[in-house]
Amino acid sequence: MFIESFYTFLGQLVVFLIIIIAILFIAILILGLFIARKNKIKFPRFILFVVDLLYSPFKTISRVLGLDEYLIDDIAIKVRDDVNKEKFRKIPADKTLIFLPHCLRHRDCPATLQKEGLNCTECGLCSIGVIKKKAEPLGYKLYIVPGSSFVKKIVMENKFQAVIGVACHEDLNQMMMLLSDFYPQGVLLEKTGCFETKVNIKKVFEKIDSKY
Repeated sequence: MFIESFYTFLGQLVVFLIIIIAILFIAILILGLFIARKNKIKFPRFILFVVDLLYSPFKTISRVLGLDEYLIDDIAIKVRDDVNKEKFRKIPADKTLIFLPHCLRHRDCPATLQKEGLNCTECGLCSIGVIKKKAEPLGYKLYIVPGSSFVKKIVMENKFQAVIGVACHEDLNQMMMLLSDFYPQGVLLEKTGCFETKVNIKKVFEKIDSKY
């Protein structure tokens, strides 16, 4: 009797959790639709809390329903950008890190991989050198990283208060989640992949110049 009652309770609990997750997913979709149509963000803290907590289930639901696979990431990135932008602007450039993905590099890139990522020579073959030439004289610390392990290492070895990240949807959202205490600002890649990706340099410059 006890075992049967336990399994009944467990089954009811699972159903209850599924219903709650489904309701929260619908709520996030509605709020995301409002952001897309009105360009206004309602209940940003609620959105970030729910998405961070249920990121994996939400991604699974999106795939099952045939929705845009980057929908949840896109919502979270936009909301976190908006929530953090005012505090981000108040933090000096020399207290801000910029992370660029190594996939931006040109196929003939002469840069070598060091312990803190690629050592850009500003050869002019890709957008990395252009961004570096703009950012570093202003005081920003710029890193070209091949993966999240480099990001974690750099974070541990640097004292900073804010961060700008450039990446694809999933990588950018997860980086912004990881560094949520540092008022992250994000710029999505316009062309994704593992090689010769593209970013809108103007959008990166807008983040860089927002402090001035």
